[in-house]
Formats: sequence, structure tokens, C-alpha cells
Amino acid sequence: MAINNDITLAEQIAQKANEFGGKVYYVGGYVRDGLLGIPNKDIDIEVHNISVENLEKILNGVGEWFIKGASFGVYGINGSEIDIALPRTELAVGQGHKDFKIDVNPFVGELDAAKRRDLTINSMMENVLTHEIVDNYNGRQDLKDKVLRYVNKDSFSEDQLRVLRTAQFASRFEFSVSKELMEKCRSMSLNALPRERVFEELKKALLKSNKPSIFFEVLREMNQLSFWFEELEQLIGLGQNEKYHAEGDVWNHTMLVIDEAAKYRDKVTNPIAFMITALMHDYGKIVSTFVKDGVIHSYNHEIEGLPLVKKALKRITDDKSIERYVLNMVKLHMKPNIVANAKSQIKTTNKMFYDSVAPLDLIYFSFADHGGRIKQIEDNNNEAFLFERYSVFEEMMKEPFVTGDDLIKNGITQGEQIGILLEYATKLRLAGIKKDDALKQALAMSKKKK
Repeated sequence: MAINNDITLAEQIAQKANEFGGKVYYVGGYVRDGLLGIPNKDIDIEVHNISVENLEKILNGVGEWFIKGASFGVYGINGSEIDIALPRTELAVGQGHKDFKIDVNPFVGELDAAKRRDLTINSMMENVLTHEIVDNYNGRQDLKDKVLRYVNKDSFSEDQLRVLRTAQFASRFEFSVSKELMEKCRSMSLNALPRERVFEELKKALLKSNKPSIFFEVLREMNQLSFWFEELEQLIGLGQNEKYHAEGDVWNHTMLVIDEAAKYRDKVTNPIAFMITALMHDYGKIVSTFVKDGVIHSYNHEIEGLPLVKKALKRITDDKSIERYVLNMVKLHMKPNIVANAKSQIKTTNKMFYDSVAPLDLIYFSFADHGGRIKQIEDNNNEAFLFERYSVFEEMMKEPFVTGDDLIKNGITQGEQIGILLEYATKLRLAGIKKDDALKQALAMSKKKK
């Protein structure tokens, strides 16, 4: 259902609730983003001063409803994305993200209902019918001042995820974090968080921020990198060759690359994996960096870092497609600028693209990596070279090529031999040899081996 239909549905519910003496408010991010002028299709409403029984009577009149979370007092309507909730209070009963005692109380009042929110900018309510803003915790002023503050000092610390949410909002909106909130976030432990929730906040920061680096800079200031982003923290103070990296340590370079990579998110095949690649591409420098004759080197860091990248990925996600993409991109991330600077042969660039899970993404990442330097080196028109060679690669991939069936039809029966000959035929293909000639050469190679 379109967002306009969800707004109409909210208004219908509000009209009926009004007849029962109740009020309905837009709440949370929908109100915040509306005041910031940011489109938000996620509509949440909260129904006040209406009993559960009367709310369900109201919903019977507007559509086929279902319960999304009985203990949370949240309802949904089939065909709609809208969330319909009753006010509730929360009390932490453990250290986990889900360890809360929830009390649904339709009559708790606007002040206490908003008290459970994390940040003041998320605590505002907008009357669905009158559009009056109820702002008991000064969220509107904090929006204007571009500052994040907690609603309640004690309740904020009951949910560890709020530390990451604070950093995520600071990144997305480019807001500062108040001194009091920063101190509170420093005092909290993130160890008990489920990785799925950590990944969701990371994803929002990487995909919704113009400067995702702010997310990590804020976590660094909070001293909250070490548990979930252990390898990233090790980049702080890790030196680089000043000839190529005048921006300083590997941390500074990585932060610049993340922000550069954000410029290409809408061009790549897998935006979140692309951004994670930007985050982890230089983890290999942790284990490969050494100093010789006063010069810093990190040879083969793109290979040496793969075990660290895999470990870091396992910590935040079990998505195999992301793992495959990131490991492949990290392994190859140096090659585009190397082959472009060397003006390498077509067979070399063809092989680079052939080995890549996402050849165009690899080109865009090379731009981000190169752009992540304060003193950029002359790129010798790398962009034009790489796109021209990618066009050559695309045309090559459209051409017929030698397959296993071709070899079997010509009398090759042993599986091991077929594999060897196919590998050879692929090399010929990448060198621009047409299928018929490649097949002849592969068969000739087979006869020589006999």
C-alpha cells in the first residue's frame, strides 16, 4: 500500500478513536523526519486513551488486522505497512537487548509514553488529525540545534543498542552528541547485543549517511569500537608510507575511503557489501606493515588481511553473499589502479575482471580507494582506461567459448583432464583467442600430454 493510503488509514483510525474519547499520534522517526524534510515511508501511530477492546473494534471497521506483538501492544493491517501501537512502559529485567518487562497501558499519558524513547528527537508526537506537535522533552529544539540528547538518563542505559543508534543518528543527520549522552554511552557495555541488531545499525549508518565515517568516529570517541569492530580499532595509529598517504594512519585513510565509497552506492550491485569492503579493505595492514630503512611497507596486505576480514564478517553477519563479495573485493582492490597505471595488456585486465564477483563495482571501489587520500597521486586517466577495458571485457564475455561439452564431444573423457584443459581454454579466451582456435589449441595440448 502506498504511503498516502497509510496516511489515510491513520486518519480513519484517528477519527474513530476520537469518537471513543481517544487520540492518535504519529510517533518516532516519522515525526522526526517530517520536521527535517526527509521522506519516510515507515508510519507508526500510537493510540492513547483507548482500551484494547475498543481499539480492536476500531480496527474491525478499517481493515483486516493482526497482532504484530501481543506483549508490545502492536497491530498491523493487511495490505498496509503501518504500525499501530498502544502506549507502553518498559523496565529492564536483564542485560540483553530483549530483557524488558513490557506494560501496555493505553492511559499512561503522553509524557510517560514518550519517556521510554531513546533520544529527544525521537520522542515527539504529532496529532494525526490536528498535526499539533507534542514535545515534552524539547526534541524540536534539539533538531534545530543538531544535537543528540537522551530523554531519560536511567532508562537510556537499559538498552545497549542505543549506543549504536546514537552513533548511527549522528552519522545520518550529521548531529553532535551532547556531553551527557557521550558520557552515558561510554559507560555502557555492548557485549550482550545480538549481532543481527548490530548489523542493522551498521547497515543504516553505511547506507543512509553521506559521511558514514561519523558513525565510527563517534564510536571511537565513546570507546565503543573494541568489541564489535576490533580490527578497525587496530588501524588507529597504524602508519603508512607518507609518499602515498599524506592523510596519516590507516584509520584516517579508511574513514576517507568510506565517505568516498558512499558516493558510488547507487551504482554498485551490492551496496552494503560494497560499503563493508570500504570498511575492511586495509585490515591486512595490521599484520603486514613493517618499517625498513625508515620507510613503511605493507606488501601483500590485500591477501594477508583476508583471514582478519573473514573473522570480522563472522562477528556481524552470516550472510554468505556478503562474505563472498567482500573477500573477493578486498583481494582484488589494489589491482585496478595498478593495471591502469601500468597500462597493462588486455589479457591482464580481462583476467582481473573475470576474477571479480562484480567487475564494475571493483572499478568504483578503486575510485573510492584512490579518493581516500589527502594528497592524491596523479591517476594517469585511470577512469577512462578502466572503463574502456571493461567495455573490451564485456564484448569478450559475449563471444562463444570452450565448454566441457565441447571437450567431451572431441573425445576428452577424464574429469581431471577436462578441468586442466578448460583452465587453459579460459586463459586463451581472456587473451582474446576465438572459440574455434582456443578449442584447437586445447585439443593439441591434450595430445601433447598423451
